[in-house]
Amino acid sequence: MESIVNKAVVMDDIIVIDDVCNGEKKEKSTVDKGISDHELRGALELSIRQCIKSIGHPKKVLLIPPDFTRMHSGAGRITGMYYEMLKDTCHIDIMPALGTHEPMTPAEINEFFGMGIPHDAFIVHNWRKAVVKIGQVPADYVAQVSEGLVSDPVDVEVNRRIVDGTYDLIISIGQVVPHEVVGMANYSKNIFVGCGGSSMINQSHMLGAFYGIERIMGRDHTPVRKVFDYAQEHFLSGLPLMYALTVTTQTNGEVAIHGLFAGTGRRIFEEAVKLSQRKNIIFVDKPLKKVVVYLDEKEFKSTWLGNKAVYRTRMAIDNGGELVVIAPGVRKFGEDDENDRLIRKYGYVGREKVLQMVSEHEELRNNLSVAAHLIHGSSDGRFRITYAPGRMTKQEIESVGFEYADIAEITGRYDPGELRDGFNTMPDGEEIYYISNPALGLWACRDRFAQE
Repeated sequence: MESIVNKAVVMDDIIVIDDVCNGEKKEKSTVDKGISDHELRGALELSIRQCIKSIGHPKKVLLIPPDFTRMHSGAGRITGMYYEMLKDTCHIDIMPALGTHEPMTPAEINEFFGMGIPHDAFIVHNWRKAVVKIGQVPADYVAQVSEGLVSDPVDVEVNRRIVDGTYDLIISIGQVVPHEVVGMANYSKNIFVGCGGSSMINQSHMLGAFYGIERIMGRDHTPVRKVFDYAQEHFLSGLPLMYALTVTTQTNGEVAIHGLFAGTGRRIFEEAVKLSQRKNIIFVDKPLKKVVVYLDEKEFKSTWLGNKAVYRTRMAIDNGGELVVIAPGVRKFGEDDENDRLIRKYGYVGREKVLQMVSEHEELRNNLSVAAHLIHGSSDGRFRITYAPGRMTKQEIESVGFEYADIAEITGRYDPGELRDGFNTMPDGEEIYYISNPALGLWACRDRFAQE
């Protein structure tokens, strides 16, 4: 340990501030509250000073935060703080890591990042048109890490701004949390998927689907993560790229940042993974018969995003159980028109059927991220998935393989304003398990999840 500034610790050139200080946990009240804005800003200032030691004073900076679908990441606050620190001495561009998601609206920008950043600082990433190929992960490596399940090379494409030499400093900001494709979200995923192109997005998603979602979620060294690590080591090593990673929770609607990990090497990600596994994986002692999940209408507008309700609970739901998804903001299936069309055409029909359709239909082979999404969004008949959407019809919901419920009737019985996270007993004696935000965790029976 070299120094402590505002409780931020510099260890081997990485910045660490979390709920563990000098090896001992803080008192529970402090842990629940998370890191204060004062502590957070001190850590961010320290991260900039560390960068200046290595690269000098930057003149042009690119900030890469997540988009509005990661509203609870704390990344909006961090982006705003970095902007305030740097705006007087640097030109700053901000490019949200959209991946395949919709561009942020002006209202979403204001809500996520605050009112202090001018909208002309924001750049929209286009995953279909704004990318350049910078390398390829070889087929034999993909076969090795996937246990032979996939043996195709993976093209590495990123937004051209990241690699064209425009910026003296690039800061990728995001949340480490269990994830259905890569295992634990963020770190280089923010670059290769959030700012990536169709090849990496499609192939990484299908690699995860082939390997198995329940073998991946909540774990670090997955096949998809190893592909990202290969690409990071071979194709990004010369960039002035720093990561700032958070670990967060939400209690009673309030988001707490429990950890910030900033630096350039993989160790920051590994430290964040360990904290996220403690904070964001919720174990249940027995399989759950009925799970009710609420999707905030500001954050979840499609099943492409809303199916986190399926991904993050599937290891906790009993065979023959039911998942009820209360989705007042869901108005479509895919985040863009083509993905939406494909989901409507092929549906959430189970792993084996989707794999068969991939072999038979070129348009699915050309859009493997959609095929992977269809696999992940099905329970393969193990439990029922009932959607209660605010802006879609019964016919639309049932056409893709889900069951439908009227949202007024469902919220009359399961009122999100009255339910508490965890077990609830209804007036007629029915026991349910309620989740107010599936994006912030992973729920699992202990015997179905073995940490690395």
